[in-house]
Amino acid sequence: MSTFTPLQSLIGGLLIGFSTLLLIRWLGQIAGISGIVGQLWSAAAGDRAWRFAFVAGLLVAPLLYALVTPLPAMQIATSTPWLIASGLLVGFGTRLGSGCTSGHGVCGLSRLSLRSLVATLTFMLTAMLVVWLVRHVLVAG
Repeated sequence: MSTFTPLQSLIGGLLIGFSTLLLIRWLGQIAGISGIVGQLWSAAAGDRAWRFAFVAGLLVAPLLYALVTPLPAMQIATSTPWLIASGLLVGFGTRLGSGCTSGHGVCGLSRLSLRSLVATLTFMLTAMLVVWLVRHVLVAG
């Protein structure tokens, strides 16, 4: 808990919520990353511009942040095969759940979607189970 930053976390959460609100109010679109990126090339021509702008914002934001303050050091304490397997499982879960954590957890829950509630509970419980298995069963075995 020594790195907990409540003010920055609150501001970040408010920015995510406000951005989500703007996207749904102005364009009627859900800010689910998997849906935005998944339909980037297959969407109608008039529907691509905001998708590209959204993805560009995700890529440019850290660069702008770095102009103000140094980016935090990134440490990955696992092997490449674990990272690849994890990424594939997340992608599979995103397809299976018809959306990603941002789509269901942020946007779906804010719209009181029962499907998103079930999806969010499922991925949260699955994450807790996997962390427990990796830390207490695989490490011990």
